[in-house]
Amino acid sequence: MQRTVFAVAAALALALPGVSSADEHQNRDYDHKPEAQDFIHGAPEVPSEAWTLAAGGRIYDNWWDALDREKPEGTNPAYPVSVNKEQSGPGTWRCKECHGWDYLGKDGIYSKGGHFTGIKGINGAIGKPVEAIGKTLRDANHPYTTEMITDEEIQRVAAFVSRGQVDMRSFIDYETRTVNTGDKERGRAIFQTTCAACHGFDGRLIDWGEDGAHNYVGTEAAELPDEVMNKILNAHTGVQMINLRAFPLSDAIDVLAYAATLPLEPPTE
Repeated sequence: MQRTVFAVAAALALALPGVSSADEHQNRDYDHKPEAQDFIHGAPEVPSEAWTLAAGGRIYDNWWDALDREKPEGTNPAYPVSVNKEQSGPGTWRCKECHGWDYLGKDGIYSKGGHFTGIKGINGAIGKPVEAIGKTLRDANHPYTTEMITDEEIQRVAAFVSRGQVDMRSFIDYETRTVNTGDKERGRAIFQTTCAACHGFDGRLIDWGEDGAHNYVGTEAAELPDEVMNKILNAHTGVQMINLRAFPLSDAIDVLAYAATLPLEPPTE
């Protein structure tokens, strides 16, 4: 059963100051302190390339959480309900729902299963002018109003589409949906000095499972490495997290490879 990553993507959160107890984590209360609002939902005065691409990646993930907007009501009118009757409601307004965490759409991990739409990926737009991509993101297939996503914010998504995608086929086995490369020892070093601040050394300090199931860093990285990679590079939406966008891609792959080795089950008493 696929799970949604709520806390962070494989790790990389330095702190969640607004969350003060394990019970609050379990209840998915990721509210943050007012002083963190600008970091989580705002923008720096002079945005760097890395910040812009990560910000665009978060909008691609879940724009209303990324931008602190109202969740849309109903099913996206552009969503192909005739092809996929399993998905409906606000989730169909997310870019990733049609184009996939791996950006390949019908040709990637979403080529089958409950998220299949028959829609192509965004990988064909790599390297295209941001202005052209921005216009596409305002066409009839992308019915986002400026109240939902402003023109400035659309440009961040366009920059991500043009310059921020990675080819996950180079480190994920698409038949088994598992990580098949990466330096786990390098990943261990990065995880233990950054991610562990919130997730603990074994990745189980935060548990965002429900109904008796347990979701840890290890379970997510082992089962949904494509989703986790998107979050390692861009951060999870709506929480005070760091990401590895400004560092070599190999570092993110190494963290993903190591995270997939972490425990899947709760500690034994």
